[in-house]
Amino acid sequence: MFPLAQGCVNKRVGAPPVATISGESPPISSGLGHDVDVLLSKDEVAPVEAQGGHGPSPFFLVCDHAGRRIPRALESLGLSEDQLERHIAWDIGAGGVVRRLAEALGATAILQRYSRLVIDCNRPLDAADSIVRRSERTDVPGNADVSPSAAERRAQAIFWPYHDEIRARLDRRAAEGRPTVLVAMHSFTPVFLDRARQWHAGVLYNRDARFGRALLRALGGEGDLVVGDNEPYAAGDLTDYTIVRHGEGRGLLHVEVEIRQDLIADIQGQDAWAARLARLLPLALASCDGLSVPRPSPGR
Repeated sequence: MFPLAQGCVNKRVGAPPVATISGESPPISSGLGHDVDVLLSKDEVAPVEAQGGHGPSPFFLVCDHAGRRIPRALESLGLSEDQLERHIAWDIGAGGVVRRLAEALGATAILQRYSRLVIDCNRPLDAADSIVRRSERTDVPGNADVSPSAAERRAQAIFWPYHDEIRARLDRRAAEGRPTVLVAMHSFTPVFLDRARQWHAGVLYNRDARFGRALLRALGGEGDLVVGDNEPYAAGDLTDYTIVRHGEGRGLLHVEVEIRQDLIADIQGQDAWAARLARLLPLALASCDGLSVPRPSPGR
């Protein structure tokens, strides 16, 4: 069994993962939403946003923490709007960069619309911080006492639709014989727990460093950036799900990119970083061996 409040069973029910669902259905609420029977009502926004997918680009972009929505049934998890605008709820600016980058490259982009505070789509479901009770110095009242069944419903409604969509799109590319590079986009705070972070961006990888090293060289060659090598975070099996499952698990070139959020908090910054990465990602790929078609899915 998974630990209390983080445990989820690997199965999914509910609405289709992509497209907004219309209709009327009142939210069902109990306390702060620990044990609601229906997490997402039919008139709420679907968890997955998809863009592109028909062009020849090998790049496949994902954004695990693009949105900060909270299902109505969870009553904002007991947090204020100001708190939900902070980095604890989402990766500020990352979704904007991904949308612009996908357009510039003609690439597929898959984005998660709901807050990581509901369930973190870049953590294994049995990770201690899959559903956090405290983020940085902020307690999350709605996550204080999440039962295993309630955690399972969050996975069914939010986590699995996102990762099922990524898997299905990669399956389609495999069937079509399309070589693929997986790029996961994130952002980080300039200061964490009173400690300033020097980096403008970070390049993260786990066991397979091929594309990560190539992108490090490309970013380092810009001359105006301090770039972290597995900084400010290091990727790993316990702290990451997306590149481990969909990148390493399918034999793809892949990388997790972290951009300091003050650099991409506005449209101008997002435009600038999308343009920079649209130029550098193909250069990194040209210097890197191993471009391949996705291997068969390892499943859930």
